[in-house]
Amino acid sequence: MAFDALTLECFLAVAATHSFTRAAEKVARTQSAVSQQINKLERQVGKPLFIRGKHLTLTADGEILLTYARKIIQLNRDAMDRFKQPELQGEVRFGLPEDFASVFLSEVLTEYALLHPRILLNVECDLTLNLLDRFKRQQFDLVLVKMNRPEDFPNGMDVWSETLEWVGDPDLVESAQQTIPLVLSPQPCVYRARAITALDSIEQTWRIVFSSHSYAGTIAAVKAGMGVTVLPRNMVPEELEIIRPNRRLPKLDNTHISLLKHHHQNLAVNSLEKFVIERLQP
Repeated sequence: MAFDALTLECFLAVAATHSFTRAAEKVARTQSAVSQQINKLERQVGKPLFIRGKHLTLTADGEILLTYARKIIQLNRDAMDRFKQPELQGEVRFGLPEDFASVFLSEVLTEYALLHPRILLNVECDLTLNLLDRFKRQQFDLVLVKMNRPEDFPNGMDVWSETLEWVGDPDLVESAQQTIPLVLSPQPCVYRARAITALDSIEQTWRIVFSSHSYAGTIAAVKAGMGVTVLPRNMVPEELEIIRPNRRLPKLDNTHISLLKHHHQNLAVNSLEKFVIERLQP
């Protein structure tokens, strides 16, 4: 039994969108064609992969296949990239927030460097507003930035949106008599601004008890019980607790992640842009 790449692409699209219609748009096929591919795949494995209700959800067998499908499709793309563009060379200056580099991109960049050994990756970490300023001054070819709304950077590629959460010890919030202790990055920082704006909106007093540019430093301070912080949901370590919004910690708006690139035809830059988007988009 061999899996067809198109069939697996359709399966991944349906799993991601929970809809045959939206999946069809994602893979540029008709809804009927996507449905046929899923039926074909279910016959092939001999098990139902989706629970068909108002929204399509994966069965237990579907969840298992999802892991394999992602690996198969990714290997297929890697092989195609390697033989389509094996001789790419040059330098790419890439800027990104330190927490993203720590959590998401170390493996991605290592993988890219192995795939294109003749490209020199010059990677620097900084706060989003600094990255944007340096990008405007042509110091980077490509930057990954956090933003409040996708329209903040109309020329950027919106990579994904993520829910922001309060993170830390709930008892610490309740035990604080008046003031919420915060562990946040120094200015300028999107998460810092979002946290302070939210607290000020309900006239909740706060104070900064620990400030660090480092994601590792922030996590260490929260683990030590110094205060609470704000993180995207998928960057919260397993050992830390998400605090549900309450009378003292209001709900936070989503944050958006965008990739900015200067308009040029540098094949090395275009290659890294495509690679990062494929790896990071859900």
